[in-house]
Parts: sequence; structure tokens; C-alpha cells
Amino acid sequence: MSSYRPYQEIVRRKSRRVYVGKVPVGDGAPITVQTMTNTLTTDVAATVAQIRLAEAAGVDIVRVSCPDQESALALKDIVAQVDVPIVADIHFHYKRALEAAASGAACLRINPGNIGSDERVKEVVKAARDHGCSMRIGVNAGSLEKHLLEKYGEPNPEALVESALYHANILQQHDFHDFKISVKASDVFLAVAAYQQLAEICDHPLHIGITEAGGRRMGTVKSSIGLGSLLWAGIGDTIRVSLSDEPAEEVRVGWDMLKTLGIRHRGVKVISCPSCARQGYNVIETVRTLEERLGHIETPLTLSIIGCVVNGPGEALMTDIGVTGGGNGRHMIYAAGKTDHTIDGASMVDHIVELVEAKAASLKAAADAEKLAAE
Repeated sequence: MSSYRPYQEIVRRKSRRVYVGKVPVGDGAPITVQTMTNTLTTDVAATVAQIRLAEAAGVDIVRVSCPDQESALALKDIVAQVDVPIVADIHFHYKRALEAAASGAACLRINPGNIGSDERVKEVVKAARDHGCSMRIGVNAGSLEKHLLEKYGEPNPEALVESALYHANILQQHDFHDFKISVKASDVFLAVAAYQQLAEICDHPLHIGITEAGGRRMGTVKSSIGLGSLLWAGIGDTIRVSLSDEPAEEVRVGWDMLKTLGIRHRGVKVISCPSCARQGYNVIETVRTLEERLGHIETPLTLSIIGCVVNGPGEALMTDIGVTGGGNGRHMIYAAGKTDHTIDGASMVDHIVELVEAKAASLKAAADAEKLAAE
């Protein structure tokens, strides 16, 4: 019997549900894509502009750092100008959490064991309840508690898990359960092992990521290996791809991961060949241009861009629209896997964009009609 496991059979780990604003996390809710701004939070215009670019890329949740009172108070203006829920990133000063909650943050990223007395924890929990905030406990291998480093000698999965459960227990002692947990590390193996251990012993929703993963290329590779293995195992309720790059790029990579695993679908999925001497047109430049020009499309559909007839017809069988390079400057266009017409190379890109936009509009109209009929 075949051991092939199609992506549709990924069985997700069972977890409790929390909400970040109106966005559900855990308990079978769609895996959300997050990012974090890197502007000065006090520069409201720049921060809002960055969030809007992330929104256009499909972000579900955005984290914003609140290192001082001015930043925490600036959240009020930021929240009013964006559509996605905002997570306020708090480190050690509990008053920033109080201010951020009052300013409209949907979630507080805070480790309760780091903010001092039990009275301070009570104040933060009360503010979260009063303003409808959830929380995220964020454990990082680079900032583990001193007593855990002394106990284990170095950051390891057991230390990360113990730290996470320590902070979780503090919130649970205050009867607060609307929180998710992350146990991040820049080392892929360390992070994956920590998440695996944590997933086995609790039902808290998990925010997964490989922290400080690097620049666009290396960070994407490391995150894909780490997050991909976790997601394939059913672990993870929300993700962030941490890149030394623009937040919108983190979002695009995150969506590409989910699309590749068949977990969520958004926008155009391009299947393209690496090109060779047989190519009938410049495949690399064509793909680069199309990815840029089709980035605004949200409706899921597939597009194959193949340079010659060796694999082109076969790939076109499995995509909504396909292109195969031909001779004499004319190339075959496929629709729903069948040959449809030819197009000359000079006008091919514009023509593909028109076809994809029309197909996306058609699919969206059909989906809207189906939804309306169901209601």
C-alpha cells in the first residue's frame, strides 16, 4: 500500500482557542500570518504605512513594539487607522502593558514572570480583561531566565519549555487563560524540538517562528525548514517568518509556506521551470514580472510558466492557466489544462495578466454567489 500522504491529510494538534481582536487563533481556526513593524512606533504615519503594506500582502496580525510610554500611547492613533489587530510588544515595564491595552491593543506580548510583583501581574491581567486583550508569552533562547541557564547550563528545549510553562502558570493562577505561547530560537533544531515538547504536554495555542533567522534568502530557508516541519506535523496556530527585511516580505513568505503545504490559499501560486537552452522565452524575467504584477490578487488560483514543451503541457493540466514556450516566437496558452490559443512573445505578459485577473474575478464571483446562497 502506498505511504503517500497528501497535504490534505495533515492533522493539526488540538489546542484551545483565543482571540486577537476578532481573529481566532487555535482550536482549528485558520493558521494566521503575523509580522512586526520596524519603524519607530512614535512615527505614526510611517508605522501605519508599513502596516498597510503588510495588509496588502495578506497579514492577519501585526506586532508593534512599545518600548516607552510615548510609543504605547501612539498605539491609539495607529489602531484607528488600520484594519488588522495589533499586538503590543512589552518587555519588562508593566505600565507599558496597561497603557497599550487602554490604547486599543488586541493582544499583549508579555512574560508575566518578568514584570515584578504579583500585584503588577494582577494589574496587567485586569487591564487585559477590561479591554478585551489576549496575551502572548514569548520565550526566546537568547533571553532565558538566569536560573534556567544555571540549571541546564545552556539554552535547550527543556529550558525553553520550562520557562514557557512557568509564565503560563502565573497567568493561570490569576484565572487568565486567553494566551498563546512561543518558544523561539535562532537554531532551527532547538526551536523545533522545543515546540514539539511543548505541543505534547499542553493545549495552549502556539505561535511558531525561528527567531533572528537572517536576511531574505537565509531567513526564508531556515524558517521554511523549521516552520515547515512543525506545520507538517500539525503544530502551530499562528506563524511569523522573522527576516531582516520588510515586514510585507515576511508576510509573503509566510503565505507561500501555507500555500505550499496546502494549509491556506491566497493569491496566485506560480509553478515555473528554472529555464534552460530549450526555453522559448525568458522564463526568469517573465516570472519575476508576473509575480510583481499579480501581487494584488487575493483569490487563490494557479499559473504555470514553463519554457518549453517537455514539461509544459503536463504542468498545465494541473493549473488554472498555463503557458508553454513554443517556436517562432509564439507560445501556447492553456485554460483549465486544455490548449486554448497561442500568443506572441511581445504581448505575452500583458495577456497573461489579463487572463489571470479575469479568472480571479470569475472565481471570486462564483464564491460570493455560493456564500450568498448558503446564507
